[in-house]
Amino acid sequence: MWPITVPIILVNLQDDGFHLLVEIVAFGQKSFAVVDTGASRSVFDETWLRDRLPELIPSDEVLATTLFTTSSSLQAVIPKLEIGRLVLNDYETVSLDLEGVNEAYESFGHPPVIGIIGSDLLLKYNAVINYKKLKLYLYRR
Repeated sequence: MWPITVPIILVNLQDDGFHLLVEIVAFGQKSFAVVDTGASRSVFDETWLRDRLPELIPSDEVLATTLFTTSSSLQAVIPKLEIGRLVLNDYETVSLDLEGVNEAYESFGHPPVIGIIGSDLLLKYNAVINYKKLKLYLYRR
């Protein structure tokens, strides 16, 4: 089972470079998330989470820091999150407004994203990104 190999989609942001996307499954739905090695932790879109978990908890303690923004956030627990064959049960996360990101993606013809996979998961699973093969490898510690 290990390593877990997850295909990467490389999206061109024209003059702003590239982003890496992976397909994830949350709440039984396939969606995309950005792989952001500069994000301190993984986050999910606030509107998307509110539609599924109306009782989000405000958090003064957690700051979600990503390439996109730094802001206070809301806490949530995703019952089951799948990244490739990696299954995370009761994944504790925080929310972030990704509307601006998705507007930019739409303008470039890219699919919307519901989250950002950050360094908390990338470090925990010793992630290796192979740009030539467009694969994300996750390893058990």
